[in-house]
Amino acid sequence: MNRFGLLLLCLLSFSVFGQNVLEIKTDIFTVTYSEIFQQPLKISYKVECTGGDASRLGMSFKNYPGVITSDDADYINNVWDKGHLAPAADFNCNEDMLKSTFTYLNCALQHEGLNRGPWKELERFERDLAKIYAFVSVVVTVHFEDKPENWLKTGALVPIGFTKTIWCDGERFDFYFPNKVVLQLAQKYPFCQNSSVSNMDVFPGANAKSISTKHKVGILLM
Repeated sequence: MNRFGLLLLCLLSFSVFGQNVLEIKTDIFTVTYSEIFQQPLKISYKVECTGGDASRLGMSFKNYPGVITSDDADYINNVWDKGHLAPAADFNCNEDMLKSTFTYLNCALQHEGLNRGPWKELERFERDLAKIYAFVSVVVTVHFEDKPENWLKTGALVPIGFTKTIWCDGERFDFYFPNKVVLQLAQKYPFCQNSSVSNMDVFPGANAKSISTKHKVGILLM
């Protein structure tokens, strides 16, 4: 096991967009990864830390041996951030856990306006939930065009959006983000069943637009 504590479970033969993908389990997340797109397709994790203080000073994203991933060249002189899908702050209990998030397996081409704004705020919100509930789990799904066209000259494919699904207290909630600057965000969100959470501000000062169903409430972020 290398210093990321990663364990390659299997090379799956299932097809996504007509291509084979890898499923890789690490000590902190499980990722489905496309070597053709050089991007993750899906990642799942449990929120582990709500107030850790491990420092990310000097840490940078690393390639994973044996897997074709994006790299630094994909993020130079453009609007794309190295967007953590499993957030660094969810795993800053100690330096080893924190360092495990800095792999390109856990990194997507994410618009800087999204990564530094609503995406960051939603990450903070899931940690707030974990302070109340013993188990908060998350799945991030990365969306691409049916006929992908937005390829970088460096070889990676830019996603068109992201869905973050959060489970807590037996309930499921979905947030969809187009991969661009997001101006309209959720404010008050009926999360879980606990009254202490039901009126929490997800994104203080923003406008809410919600869609309710029997088992989930989705926020359409445009």
